[in-house]
Formats: sequence, C-alpha cells, structure tokens
Amino acid sequence: MSETRCTQAQYDAITEAAAQWCMRLHEPDCTARERDAFAAWLNAAPLHAIEYEAMLEIWGVSEHLSRPAPAPAQVTGWPRPARRSRWQRYAVAAAVTLLAIPVAAYSGWQLGWLPNAHERYSADASTRTVTLPDGSQVELNLGSQLTFSNYKDQRRVTLGKGEAFFKVSHDAAHPFLVQAAEGQVRVTGTQFNVWMYEDQVRVTLLEGSVLVTSNKRLSGDGLRLEPGMQARYKAGDYAAQISPTAAVSSELAWRSGKLVLDNLTLADALPLINRYLDSPLSLADSATGKLRIGGVFNTRQIDRLVSSLPKVLPVNLSRNAEGRTVLGSRAPL
Repeated sequence: MSETRCTQAQYDAITEAAAQWCMRLHEPDCTARERDAFAAWLNAAPLHAIEYEAMLEIWGVSEHLSRPAPAPAQVTGWPRPARRSRWQRYAVAAAVTLLAIPVAAYSGWQLGWLPNAHERYSADASTRTVTLPDGSQVELNLGSQLTFSNYKDQRRVTLGKGEAFFKVSHDAAHPFLVQAAEGQVRVTGTQFNVWMYEDQVRVTLLEGSVLVTSNKRLSGDGLRLEPGMQARYKAGDYAAQISPTAAVSSELAWRSGKLVLDNLTLADALPLINRYLDSPLSLADSATGKLRIGGVFNTRQIDRLVSSLPKVLPVNLSRNAEGRTVLGSRAPL
C-alpha cells in the first residue's frame, strides 16, 4: 500500500492498528509471537512505521515518560515499563486508541491526560526562532531539539538536546515547565536560557524568576533563581548548584553565533565545545584538564578551534582505540 494512494479509510485503519500495537506491546504479557507479527506489520509499508512512531510519541506524552520511546526499527528486546494499575493502563490505552475521535480527545484534555496541542521543533545548521502555540517565543541554538505540549493545567516543553532561550508568555494559572535531562524548570512568565549537553544542564535567568529542580520526581518546588543567577545540575544530583553569574552576556553569546570561553579550564570548556562537534573531544588526563583557554569563537566553525588548540596550548591531538580525538599535555618547547 503506497502512502500517496492511501485513502482516508485506509489511513484511519493504519492509525488504529498502530494504536492497538502500541497498547499491546506495552502490556507485560505480550508474547514473542505477537512481537513477530508486529515486526511483519511494521515492515509491510513505510506508512506503518510513520504512524507507529507518531503513536509512540503520543503514548510517551500521555504517560509523562521521562525516557525517549524506542525507534520504530527496534522491534526486539523491548523494555517492559513499570507495572501500573489496570485502570491506568486501560485509561491511557483508550485515550491513545481513540485519539482520532473528538469526544475521546476532549475527555483526555479535560482529565489532564492528553494535550490539545503537541509540536516538535529543531534547529540544525542554523539557529531558529519559533513561536509556540501559547505565544511564547523560543530561540534554538545549532543542533537543538524540543517538543511543546499544551495541557489543561500546564504547558510542557522537553528539551531533547542542545540549547534554547525562552521568552515565556505570562499565565500564572497555566505554569510553563521545561524538562531537561532528569530535572525541570518551572515558570509562569520570564526570560531564561537552558543549555544541555549529555546529562549536564545549566539554567541562566535573565528576567523574572524560575524554580529549578535537578530531578522532577523529587518532592518540592525546587530552588528559586533570581535574575543574574545560574543553576547547574547533572544526572544523579540531589539538588542543583545555584550561583550568581556576571557573564550573562557570555552565556547568551550563542544568539549572535559566538562561543565565549572566559579563561576556563579545559575540563570546563570541553562540554561547551563538544556541544557543537559531531565527534566529541576527550581529555587524556586530569593535568590536561587544568590547562586554561580563553577567546571568542564562531559557533559554526568550532572544528577550526579544535585544530588550533596545539598552536595555543601545550597539547597534542591524537585518536584512541575507539577513534575519538583525545587532548593530551605535551612538554613546552
């Protein structure tokens, strides 16, 4: 069945089948034979994979999952989700299965299970400014991805990777949540920047106030930031580290296409540099990490910064057994 010749009835049938498979595969008693049947269905037509991927995203949103859903091609070795009560499983499954029906979608919205708007945004080789459905504006740095979901009681953004600057429309009754790694930023209306690399996150506040937690599953509202302050956390931190920052302009220099390294150790600078590299750098040892670097660099030409490092610092570039570029100290000439 080709995607271009698909009738509305056929398309609806594929969507319903994708929902049913999504529901069944998340059940703990799903058999190996059923998974084989699913694999055959998934590979029968390109539209099957497209619709199933969309259904996985809806499932993830409806369950408030913090981990990404598996890609459609991964049809074996599926992780089994934590066991939930029967009524929860059926409620979510019904919402997913009947999402195309206005009444079910409306009920899901009223109960706070499903959003009435869900959008995905990305920026690749250039920065991008987008306006979210609630009127908030977001600037995306190079190589950044985020999704926006509008629920009855909150607005939720998930920063998948990269960096974003937010100008949030004020709505005290409808808080704005940004999820990054294991933590969360909660606001009603303000301007702030969120930087993420792997499991490290930095939140810099420009205007207003925000509440930052290093793990959104922990109780409490988190730590409050005031303008000119920054919060840092990584996976496993019990609480974010809060500190004043006099370098707000440096933190936001990416909006002008610049990376500012203000006399940082290589250990601190590498995550900022690696954010722009397809193949990240690593340090040979702690002594190399203590060397300092400063300067202003073009974010679209970070590879030139890497190649110039041996010219400005006593380091060598080499490759390890995994093929990654390694920075190691060398004796000064």
